Amino acid sequence: MLCQQCDNAPCEIVCPVNATTHSPDGLNQMVYNRCVGTRYCSNNCPFKVRRFNFFDYTSTKKEPEILVYNPEVTVRPRGVMEKCTFCVQRIQDAKQSAKAASRPMADGEIEPACAAACPADAITFGDLNDPASRVSRLSKLDRKYRLLEELGIKPSVTYLADISNPAIAKDKA
Repeated sequence: MLCQQCDNAPCEIVCPVNATTHSPDGLNQMVYNRCVGTRYCSNNCPFKVRRFNFFDYTSTKKEPEILVYNPEVTVRPRGVMEKCTFCVQRIQDAKQSAKAASRPMADGEIEPACAAACPADAITFGDLNDPASRVSRLSKLDRKYRLLEELGIKPSVTYLADISNPAIAKDKA
C-alpha cells in the first residue's frame, strides 16, 4: 500500500524533529536529512506504510558501481524512516518544465513511477482541486471510497470499487 497523503496526517504531528511535513502541493513529505529515526510516525500511521531503513546501501559502494543508480532518487542513509513520495522529483521536474515554457501544467503531465509502470492504467495522478482534471472526475464517481476516512485524516488517495453483478456470476457457474 502506498502513502495515502493525508490532509490531516497523524504521522506529521508526532515527529519530534519536524521531519514529516505538509507541502504546499498537499503532499505529506519527508525531510530525510532531518529524520532521526524515532519511528513515531510509523507508530501513528493508521495505514502502516512507513518503513524504517535498517540497511546502509551506500557505504560499501565505489565510483563505477554508484553510477547504476537512478540519479533522480536519493539513497537514504541507514536509520531514517521512508515512505512513498508520489515521486516528488517528477512533480518538481514537470513544474519547472511548465514554468520554463511559460505555460500552465497540463492535466496528466505528471506521472509517478507506479502509474508509469502499471500496464492496466489503473493509477491516475493529478490535481484534485481542478474540477476539470481526470483524477478529480474519477474521485467523484459513485463507486469511489477512501481508506479509513472515518478517522478524519482526510486521505487524498481515492480507490474505485469493482462493479460486478453477483446474479451474472451465478448464471455462469
